[in-house]
Amino acid sequence: MITFFINFYRLFKVIVKGLKTDEEFRFLFILLNVLLVGATVFYTQTEHWSVIDSLYFSVMTMSTIGYGDLVPTTDLSKLFTIIYSCLSIGTFVSFTAKTVQIIFQNHKDKKEKRRNKSKNDVMNIIMDENGKYIVYSDLYYIYIVRIDT
Repeated sequence: MITFFINFYRLFKVIVKGLKTDEEFRFLFILLNVLLVGATVFYTQTEHWSVIDSLYFSVMTMSTIGYGDLVPTTDLSKLFTIIYSCLSIGTFVSFTAKTVQIIFQNHKDKKEKRRNKSKNDVMNIIMDENGKYIVYSDLYYIYIVRIDT
């Protein structure tokens, strides 16, 4: 159960970052929510389902799961579901792909940051042309050492 909450937290962080930094992600997120809310209201009014049942059916249709426990009964609902399916499945797939892209970009950025940090920690060593002095440095200090031969 704890892994569920950890993964939910990670997903939440990705969504927040996507909303802050990516215009395409923001558009897909808003469109996805508009589709869900619109379909939920429609099915609540037309099919007289509860809000939970309407939302459940909307999400199951959008994610292409479709258990078949709820089925539109009126012709209007069936036509709406056809249009809703076409719009929502494409939006859901695009949103999921964009989320994965942001996750990979975050991973790549963290890896690059670690690589740059480790480059700064490595000492630079230079020997003069006579071979008598070694100059090396780390992140904070420069050292000059004379070699007696």
